[in-house]
Amino acid sequence: MAIRRGNREQMQFLPASIEEYVSVDAPVRVYDAFADALDFGDLGIRTDNDREGNPSYDPRSMMKLLLYGYSYGIRSSRKLEREVHYNLSFIWLMGGLKPDHKTIAEFRRKNKAAIQRAMVQCVRLCLKLGLIDGNILFTDGTKMRGNAALKNSWNEKKVKRVLLKAEERIEEILKEAEDLDAIEKGAPSLVSLPARLSEPEATREKVERILKELKGSGKTSLNTTDKECASFNGIHGAGAGYIGEVVVDDKHGLIASADVVSASNDIGQLSGQIEQAQEILGHAPVVAVADAGFSDLADLKRLDEQGIKVIVPNPQIASGKKIGEFDKRKFSYLSDRDRYVCPEGHELKFVQVLPRSKSRLYTIENKSICLNCVHYGKCTNSKSGRKLERCAEEVLKIKLEAAYAMPENRLIYKRRQAKNELVFGHFRKNLGMDSFLLRGIAGARAEIGILAVCFNLRRMITLLGQGRLTGILKPGPL
Repeated sequence: MAIRRGNREQMQFLPASIEEYVSVDAPVRVYDAFADALDFGDLGIRTDNDREGNPSYDPRSMMKLLLYGYSYGIRSSRKLEREVHYNLSFIWLMGGLKPDHKTIAEFRRKNKAAIQRAMVQCVRLCLKLGLIDGNILFTDGTKMRGNAALKNSWNEKKVKRVLLKAEERIEEILKEAEDLDAIEKGAPSLVSLPARLSEPEATREKVERILKELKGSGKTSLNTTDKECASFNGIHGAGAGYIGEVVVDDKHGLIASADVVSASNDIGQLSGQIEQAQEILGHAPVVAVADAGFSDLADLKRLDEQGIKVIVPNPQIASGKKIGEFDKRKFSYLSDRDRYVCPEGHELKFVQVLPRSKSRLYTIENKSICLNCVHYGKCTNSKSGRKLERCAEEVLKIKLEAAYAMPENRLIYKRRQAKNELVFGHFRKNLGMDSFLLRGIAGARAEIGILAVCFNLRRMITLLGQGRLTGILKPGPL
């Protein structure tokens, strides 16, 4: 069989012009056209040529570099620098410009808000093209590590533990010195006591500063590397970082909004994410869908009051466990008398509002009724009889449970996993997004904004085709 061999001495290895480096149907042309169509005035980036000082790289070219690099999992500024020297599609995209890694990193650092704003323009383009309806929105979050080590996260418990060890070490050194003085009285000291004490005293001072800063922040934990990130536990282990929140439209699975929050879970995040998507889309959705991790009644109430149908199961329903014979849902509530009736027909009266949870506590009027009941031991083991708690938003809870149980709503909920998990799978597996590069919540928001644009552009190429999409973007600003 003949063997093909390369020839480095061959003339005219590359086309005569950079424009011919990529074919007319190359995906890179979509990213080029999209960045050219961005309204940089709306992004807050100046593109005029009248500025004084040394010439700077064209902001549009730098935006193209970031968008195209992230879309293929190339996020490091040093790797992007390498691509503009050796990768033909990057050379074509940049028109031969070759910024170094410091310039790339500086552009990204200085334009975090503008980069996130590009996501908004991308979503509105999808809306204008009819690719997003905004009627049914699916929300989900994923824990993403930040550019900070978990060992640098401190909470009050850890601070006290380290302080105690430092104090014990100081006392130990002083005790050793006293014992040596007693044994070798009058002999010159071979070890400087202040030198031995310097390390534990420095530790104590450092930890005391951290404790002061922790109390001043009002947070339960503080990372000394990235002070805005949070500590969390996930399926991939413990870490320090942010939760990436994504709102996906039902029509074609395009991202309607992307954000990050400094939190350890999704509780209380749904209304904020839906309202952010609503601001971008210009109208409220008909249905908001999320998993049980978002089941915070006080938060869901905000959406319900706006007339948005909420499909969010509570943890008990999501667990799939059967309702017990003596579960609270088996008790009847008499709203006119504010009492519960047990399956045996006995009433539980209101006792008090619990101070921490604000729930209303109900108990059997006569404990002997429970003690003598044939179901004692199954219904309750308490010697004071059965007790029930009614949460402050019990009416809403019952309403949401009924909504989730409806067959048509269950079908909508079933689509949630396919829509949201596809996005996170693309981020993690295809784009290699296992952690944020930029520190601070503004940097994390910029990065997830880029990822959202990359995902949407990929989907738009699939839906419309590269040629048609490039043609749509060419006429002018979005």
